[in-house]
Amino acid sequence: MSSSPRQLRVASVQFESAPGDPAANFLKIEAFTAEAAAQGVRLVIFPEGCVSGYWFVRNLTVEQLAALAEPIPSGPSTQRLIALARRHGLSVGAGWFEADADGTFYNSYVVALPDGTVHRHRKLHAFEHAAMGSGSAFTVFDLPDGFRAGVLICYDCNIGENVRLTALRGAEILIAPHQTGAVRSRNPHLMGLIERHVWVDRHRDPAAIQREFLGDKGRGWLLRWLPSRAHDNGLFLIFSNGVGIDDDEVRTGNAMILDPYGRILAETSAAADAMVVADLDASLLEYATGRLWIRARRPELYGPLTQRTGQERSTREIKFQQ
Repeated sequence: MSSSPRQLRVASVQFESAPGDPAANFLKIEAFTAEAAAQGVRLVIFPEGCVSGYWFVRNLTVEQLAALAEPIPSGPSTQRLIALARRHGLSVGAGWFEADADGTFYNSYVVALPDGTVHRHRKLHAFEHAAMGSGSAFTVFDLPDGFRAGVLICYDCNIGENVRLTALRGAEILIAPHQTGAVRSRNPHLMGLIERHVWVDRHRDPAAIQREFLGDKGRGWLLRWLPSRAHDNGLFLIFSNGVGIDDDEVRTGNAMILDPYGRILAETSAAADAMVVADLDASLLEYATGRLWIRARRPELYGPLTQRTGQERSTREIKFQQ
């Protein structure tokens, strides 16, 4: 008698964070988590930096950053996330700025499981503040629902090697929290700022914000690369993002869930706080093209990938020269 295929209902949330106001942001996290639980969701994912607020941090003094950042797992946001996961009997992930015991700051993401276990990922390519450190480890763990998940935060996903190594560590789901879309860029074909008034006037002129969210500053840019991360590595991918005003930029939302073939299972183009839900079917993993390709790897050829070429620069230098 064959066992039934593994299934997992997941949710991706986009919302507009209040800078420096974890209490206000947690109210949104708690409301969406309750809504997700009511729909039978077992894993709900919130954006990068959504608890603390995100882009405003680059202008903080070190003292102000220290006042904002929290220890993990002893800090209040971790404990509140654990309580939320326990209350609803599901796994929930959210991001904020971490203060380590040695005084180093990180852009971190925490996934709390319903038994109180927490998994923390420190962004590998942090650039948000001169005092911000970058993580040095990949984060892959087992969910209580029989799936194995990994976490990569925003810019981490830009580097193909990071996604491949996460897959090689057994991840079947990539949790990909972001704060992106409509950012400053020297790329003449993608990204670029959305004028603030377009967001402010979104109810009066919804067509204008939809053009921006669906065009090359938003969804159009995401579709250049996001499906390939899922497809080429045989992963489900849960993309969460901010939406709306983020200091001097406008985040484009487009919360999205993809299958291991790079197909979109659920998405939204709403210019508003929103949640999308999809059921992940593990039977799709076995013959996913990316998983077959991974089996054809020839690791003995890839030594040069671990060697410096002299072209490497810090993520912060690259980001602020865009």
